[in-house]
Amino acid sequence: MSQTTTTPASDDQQNTTQSHAPRPHRARAHPTRPGHVGTSGQNQLNPIFAREGEATDFPQNTLPDAESLPETAYQIVHDEAMLDGNSRLNLATFVGTWMDEQATRLYAETVDKNMVDKDEYPQTAAIETRCWKMLSKLWNAPDPDNSIGTSTIGSSEACMLGGLALKRRWQQAARAAGKSTERPNLVLSSAVQVCWEKFCNYWDVEPRYVPITDEHKVLDGYDLASYVDENTIGVVAIMGVTYTGMYEPVAQIAEALDRIQAETGLDIPIHVDGASGGMIAPFLQPELVWDFRLDRVASISTSAHKYGLVYPGLGWVIWRTIDDLPKDLIFDVTYLGGHMPSFALNFSRPGAQVLLQYYLFLRLGWDGYYKVQKASHDVAVFLAGEIGAMPAFDLWNDGTDIPVFAWQLAAGHTENWNLYHLSERLRLKGWLIPAYPMPDNLTDVVVQRIVVRNGLSLNLAESLMGDIREAVDYLDRLESPMPTEGMVSSFTH
Repeated sequence: MSQTTTTPASDDQQNTTQSHAPRPHRARAHPTRPGHVGTSGQNQLNPIFAREGEATDFPQNTLPDAESLPETAYQIVHDEAMLDGNSRLNLATFVGTWMDEQATRLYAETVDKNMVDKDEYPQTAAIETRCWKMLSKLWNAPDPDNSIGTSTIGSSEACMLGGLALKRRWQQAARAAGKSTERPNLVLSSAVQVCWEKFCNYWDVEPRYVPITDEHKVLDGYDLASYVDENTIGVVAIMGVTYTGMYEPVAQIAEALDRIQAETGLDIPIHVDGASGGMIAPFLQPELVWDFRLDRVASISTSAHKYGLVYPGLGWVIWRTIDDLPKDLIFDVTYLGGHMPSFALNFSRPGAQVLLQYYLFLRLGWDGYYKVQKASHDVAVFLAGEIGAMPAFDLWNDGTDIPVFAWQLAAGHTENWNLYHLSERLRLKGWLIPAYPMPDNLTDVVVQRIVVRNGLSLNLAESLMGDIREAVDYLDRLESPMPTEGMVSSFTH
C-alpha cells in the first residue's frame, strides 16, 4: 500500500468516530470483476493510516456498518486507484487522459452544474450553443445559424441521437407515402463501433453489416446497392474506424448513394460517425470532403473527450439543418419554473465538460488545435514507419488518417509467438497495446493497434520502439512455441 502522507485526525475527530470490531475475512473463489481486488473480500487499512477507534477492515461489496474519517476513505480509494497503471502509457484507449492546470481548476469549480437544467444554468446553456455553432462552422454547415446541435455524455449518446433522428425521419416519410414502418434497417461497416450495435438492438432497427475485406478495408460504397432498400433509414460512415484508425471515404459513399437514387428513387441520408476524425480532419486534412459539404450528410457526431481533448465524458451531435432533426423528438420541459427544450437520453449530466470544451476552443483556436493534432499525427507516422520496417510485421495502415494505426504479424515469420504474446511482453514495461481479431470475414487476422494521443511525445515513442524491438528480439530467440491457453482479445474501442 502507498505510504503517502495524510493529515492526522484531530482529537475531536477521533472521539466522535464510531468504533466497531473488524469483520472476519470472507474468502471468495474468484473476483466478480477484473482488477486487483485480492481474495479476502476486504479492504484492509495500512496501520500507518489507522486512527484510534476506527475500523481497519472494510467490506468490499457491502456498505460498511459505520463511518470512517475522510482521510481514511480517501487513502483507501487512492491506493486502489493507483493499481490502474499509468494512463500516459495506455495506447489502447482513445479517451483523453490529460488537461492543463487551468482546465483542472475550472473543472473543480464547475463540477456541480447540471447541463440539462438550462433554466438554472443559463450561461452554461449559452456556452453549449456557442460550442456546437463553432463545430457546425468547422464542419462546413451550409447555414450554421440554421443548423442545430447538442452536447451529449459521449459520442455513443451522440450516435444514438443521430440514429433516432434518421429513424424518425424515415418513419414520417413512410407514413406520408402510406407505407409500412415496421422493418427499418441501417447500413454499417462490420468494423463499426459497438454503440451502433446497441442502437440497432435498443431501437429495433435491423443492422445490415457490409463486411470489410483485404480488398475493401473500410466501407467504401462497393456493392452498397445490395444492402439498401426502401426501409433503409440511413448509412453510417466512420471517420476513423476504431479497429484501425482508417477513414471511410464519405464522398465515395455519397456518390454510390447518388447512383442508387438515380436508379431507384431511394433518397438515403448519411450519418458521419466522426468520434475521432471529426476533430482531426478539419485541421490536418482540410481538403478532404467528408462533412456537410456533401448534401447527403444529414448529421455528424464526435467525441469531445477523444481528439476534442476534453476530460470524459462529452460528445457532440449536429444536424445539417433544423429540419433534419424531427421536431417531435424535442421535448419542451417545464422544470424549476422555466421552459427548456430537451433532446437527450439523460436528463441530468455534467455541465463542466462543456465549459472545458469552450475553454479549449478559446485557449487553442484553430492554430492551437492544428499544432496539437499535428504533433500526435507526426508521432503516429513515425511509429508506423518504424514498426513497418521491422521484418516481423506488416502494417494494416500507416497512421496518416487519424493518429492511429494497426499492424499484423508477417506471414511465415514465426510459429513460436503471436501478437498476444508481444502485448504481454510490452505490458511488463507498462505499455498497454491491445491485440485483437478483426471483425467478421477477417476474424483469422489478429492485429495490434496504437492510439497516439496528446501526451505521447516523440521521446516516449522512441522509448516505446526500443521496448518493442527488445520484446521481439526476446520472442524471436524462443526455441519452442509460447503457450496460448487462456489468451483473450484485449480490444478497446
